[in-house]
Amino acid sequence: MPDTTIPIQTRHIGALEAIFALPPENAPRRNVPLLFLHGAFAGAWMWTDNFLPWFARRGYVSCSLSLRGHGGSPSDKELNYLSIADYVEDVKTCVAALVEHGFPEPVLIGHSMGGFVAQKYLEHDFAPAAVLLCAVPPQGLLLSQLHLMTSRPDLLAELNRIIGGGDVSLAAVRDMLFAQPVDTALLKRFRANMQIESQRAIWDMSLFNLPLLPRWQRPPLLVLGAEEDLLVPSFLVEATALTYSLTAKIFPGMGHAITHERGWQDVATTISDWLASLRL
Repeated sequence: MPDTTIPIQTRHIGALEAIFALPPENAPRRNVPLLFLHGAFAGAWMWTDNFLPWFARRGYVSCSLSLRGHGGSPSDKELNYLSIADYVEDVKTCVAALVEHGFPEPVLIGHSMGGFVAQKYLEHDFAPAAVLLCAVPPQGLLLSQLHLMTSRPDLLAELNRIIGGGDVSLAAVRDMLFAQPVDTALLKRFRANMQIESQRAIWDMSLFNLPLLPRWQRPPLLVLGAEEDLLVPSFLVEATALTYSLTAKIFPGMGHAITHERGWQDVATTISDWLASLRL
């Protein structure tokens, strides 16, 4: 069940929707805020059930951003023309607003496409640390698409249906995102909130705007994945970690919706313990 004991506040940074969870008065205060970046077909809403209140309770100012054209953030152009560069600009806008209000630059925690956006942001901009959570690898989406084409072509067809604005079945949502038994109400909520994704952004992640690694001044990175992830398979998460000379941690028995699978607290605790070790 979602944690409703920590108030969730929706604000706007310019036109962008930003959802905040603030630490309670009795929580230890952490110096660095956390900025959560959602994946494709999603929005800031995906972090509000579990991760935002969990980290706020542990003293972190926690913010999830809806990239333009997602959630409650309007787009200045037709959705299919939005690029990964546009999404990176949204992250810059949010970070600048946090700094303007007296916070240091936030730790970036990006899921799926959000992890790819974080990698592109880091080509030119600073973050004290970043977490890549079932993230699109720096080599792009092509291997993931090929893996899905050969292993579950039915799900690839469902993804293409979403991109085209079509409806998707509850069974497809379950199979794409979850490896464990999942409550029907949660599936319906996910399906109701899922939306089309920019075709240009998909092409950017596939081939045309991959991270330029020589430009990085790399911060500390944590690379996490899910053993049963069909959309960003664990072998691609391990390849991401290897690209950055790291070792990935893969959580057993979990699917792509690692923020909502049973045992998501283990993922959150791994991130929290890693952040504590950095002494930011």
